[in-house]
Amino acid sequence: MIKKKFWYIGIFLISIFIFFACNNQKSNKKSVQIREISGELRIFHAGSLSVPFKQIAEEFKNIYPDVEIKSESAGSVSCARKIIDLKRDCDVFASADYSVIEKMIIPDYSDWNINFVSNEMVIGFTPESRYENEINKNNWYNILLKKDVAFGRSDPNSDPCGYRSVLTSKLAEKYYQKPKLSKQLLSKDHRFIRPKEVDLLGLLQVNAIDYIFIYRSVAEQHNLNFIILPDSINLKLPKLKDYYSSVEVKITGKKPSEFLTQKGEPMVYGITILKNAPNKKAALAFVDFLLSEKGKKIMEENGQPSLIPSESNTYKNIPLELKKYAKP
Repeated sequence: MIKKKFWYIGIFLISIFIFFACNNQKSNKKSVQIREISGELRIFHAGSLSVPFKQIAEEFKNIYPDVEIKSESAGSVSCARKIIDLKRDCDVFASADYSVIEKMIIPDYSDWNINFVSNEMVIGFTPESRYENEINKNNWYNILLKKDVAFGRSDPNSDPCGYRSVLTSKLAEKYYQKPKLSKQLLSKDHRFIRPKEVDLLGLLQVNAIDYIFIYRSVAEQHNLNFIILPDSINLKLPKLKDYYSSVEVKITGKKPSEFLTQKGEPMVYGITILKNAPNKKAALAFVDFLLSEKGKKIMEENGQPSLIPSESNTYKNIPLELKKYAKP
């Protein structure tokens, strides 16, 4: 009986030893993997991703302290041109419009894309903006057209927010049944067109302009007042995809002499890793973290709802480690 008792105790002690040995082995293996992910990680991203990506980079660095993140924000089309025209080294490219990746980056510079968050257009302003106590979703275009009011928008050839501002004005013309409304809006205040939407914030804050076409996420991140536009205008809802596509705008393409036709469609952000990414290990780790529950939470706290897992027509080319965030 005593021998049997010692036998059970022995088995118990051996089990504990094996358990801790295995856990220690897993811990050591994970530590090695973390140490292997190091070096410079270069990220090109849309200006509207600046705030959440800064937070995500800080959290990522807590896990991978040996990675040096170099982020550059610009209009998504401008980011693409850094890759195409300037041949700049880039590991991760996150675009405010997935179609910039699919039309300009695939297939020469990458062969996959994951759609990861959404957004919507709003009209942003401050308590100092003229007529701020009068503007609403039914009269905003009349306020913007007033002679003593100035508004800003970003450049359609540099920034998705720019061509989405144009598409929004064209949808507004249809929705409110106001012929020539789009032409009137787009011919006004050209001196306040900037390369990307976040460049307009400074003008708004010093009262150089009264209103801006802006993404809702950016308005929320910077504590702006904003007008929520009708769903038929704001490019928010996937179910209105066909209606949005009834308007279009021409923007410059891969080469200055080329033009692309950009139709209206729901706002969907895309992300990819470049084929010639200098630091693919760190790039994979960063995108994995961004699309994980932790990254998803940060994006949603900054006003950008997650689309993960999302459909991808490039699913077969997505790296195995990232396939869980997409579907065919």
